[in-house]
Amino acid sequence: MTPALLTLLKSVPWDIVIRNAPRVAAEAKKLWDTIAKKEIQEIPSGRQSGTEAVKKMTPSEMQSKIIFLEKAVSDLNNQMLASSEIIKELAEQNTQLVRRIETSRVRLKLIALISTAVWIILVISLIITRTG
Repeated sequence: MTPALLTLLKSVPWDIVIRNAPRVAAEAKKLWDTIAKKEIQEIPSGRQSGTEAVKKMTPSEMQSKIIFLEKAVSDLNNQMLASSEIIKELAEQNTQLVRRIETSRVRLKLIALISTAVWIILVISLIITRTG
């Protein structure tokens, strides 16, 4: 590995990344389990939709369908909130990493400028020494 890459990797806030990783992973797994492994439930009273289907429903069937749809909306809302929280945490971690990378970039640029100046001074002093 190059020294610049090592410097960059050293500047990453690994303590924060590592400390948050289990929580983010657990929340992501929980979200995945909720979404991916959930069985698709059938809408009560078949899959009919539209005004004609509603007109044919009994009040009991309508009530059952309303309860089902309210639960489905509630589940979707919970999944959305969980997704939003995970996205927020990942965005915060990303922001921290970007800040550290930017700081490292500026430091690396400064080191490159200083190194170039030192080399120029060395070359000039070598020329002066040889000619004088």
